Amino acid sequence: MDNLAHSLVGLTAAKAGLDKLSPYATSVCVVSANIADADFITLFFGDRWTLLQYHRGITHSIVGTIAIGLIVPTFVFLFERIVTRMRGRPPKIRFAGLLLASMIAAATHPFMDWTNNYGVRPLLPWSGRWFYGDLVFIADPYIWLGLGAVAFLLTSDKRWKLIGWSFIAAIATLVLIGASRQTDPEAFAVRIALAIWTIGIIVAVSLRRLGPKPLLGSRAAMIALASLVLYWTGLAFAHGRASAQTASLAASIAHEHHESLIKTATMPTEASPFRWQSVVESDVAFYKFAVIVGSDKSSLDDVTKFEKPTGKTEQLVSSAEQDRRAQALLGFARFPLARVNTDNCIGQVLVQMADLRYTEPGRGRGNFSVNIPVDCPLP
Repeated sequence: MDNLAHSLVGLTAAKAGLDKLSPYATSVCVVSANIADADFITLFFGDRWTLLQYHRGITHSIVGTIAIGLIVPTFVFLFERIVTRMRGRPPKIRFAGLLLASMIAAATHPFMDWTNNYGVRPLLPWSGRWFYGDLVFIADPYIWLGLGAVAFLLTSDKRWKLIGWSFIAAIATLVLIGASRQTDPEAFAVRIALAIWTIGIIVAVSLRRLGPKPLLGSRAAMIALASLVLYWTGLAFAHGRASAQTASLAASIAHEHHESLIKTATMPTEASPFRWQSVVESDVAFYKFAVIVGSDKSSLDDVTKFEKPTGKTEQLVSSAEQDRRAQALLGFARFPLARVNTDNCIGQVLVQMADLRYTEPGRGRGNFSVNIPVDCPLP
């Protein structure tokens, strides 16, 4: 998930009662809910392929989560001890309470990341296996709104906080406006989300005018977190329906083409619990299509086929896979696909590789695709 969602979960959890465990618990909850993404520092010691290799790695594992939950409150505890000793004041932190708050907040990060289709590797360093929840798109405006509105009402008691919340709302609104101007099928759902977002902002601001805490304090935060769980439950139900539709269409594809199915995935799309993106892998090809929950309109005519490389092309792909960039992509990719133009192979040929979850070979999209030059085989 995005760091705004992680921050809102940490802040809302604090306001649901964790902030009562110790002074500074709110700040610790927000930090612990985010700091797993400190693995982005690997970008400064390599390149984007280094980041792809290590992102959502050890810091998102069970071992890393426990370490984060312990390190953050220990650092704050020791820092406060140093400051209070220098100033001759008694310490305020209750370490046991701060530790408990940090552990809970830290655990929310890998769990939330598991809910989307990027995946996590919780068993590192013993196993690099990826796990995918496939429930929530990488950034979800409904999570922003549901948790953000409550957190805003419970914490905007000072002018500088009000300014901070206004800035966050403005940035999130601009992101939604930009996404709504796309021409792909998901844009309609984003436009609906933008309308709901706008109404929600207006309602939250109106409630704010009644006072800084017009709701029931920690009870409102608990309700917001419970609503998030219900939202995930609803998405899980929709995902189950969509997965059944994917399996049915995948079986039809395999039967028509006389192929053997290897695996399927049904993944969320932007701001819609009804439209899902499906990818199917058989022994000879990949297939990509969208399914609409409750609709039987998906057919073989709506399926895009991507054939796997064979023969000379497969040899070129094998050579490209020795490249460090390709190895980083393949270690991450769930549906790795390669494409090669071998019509006039003179000198070198370009092997285009991509993770079909996010893009296609030849379409640049950050770390999810790479083009690798390979020497042509001798005639």
